[in-house]
Amino acid sequence: MIGYVSLGTNNLPAAAAFYDQLFAEIGAKRMWEFERGIGWGAAENAPQLSILKPYDGNAASVGNGVMVAFSVDAKEKVERVYNKALVLGAKDEGAVGFRGDNFYAGYFRDLDGDKLCVYCEI
Repeated sequence: MIGYVSLGTNNLPAAAAFYDQLFAEIGAKRMWEFERGIGWGAAENAPQLSILKPYDGNAASVGNGVMVAFSVDAKEKVERVYNKALVLGAKDEGAVGFRGDNFYAGYFRDLDGDKLCVYCEI
């Protein structure tokens, strides 16, 4: 159902480097790019995440209550992506662990402050 999610950035080169390295952990790659933004995905017609400099020219800001979650297929990938994000400068928003019986997740904020989650269901 979701085609893509876009997040704003105030530093496109830094955000691009962050997401290039982060998404390499789960096999996603750049699907498109132009002077204002870049989009990543796992396949051509699969959901994508993009980062963009805001069209109106104003500073990008974080949405209160907005979060993007990335589904992976193993606990080890949750840990690997979460730890990679922190190494790349992300801020912890909830350490890796179980939330409930079978939901295993880690939460962090990217370089622009957007809240992200990586999770798997076991």
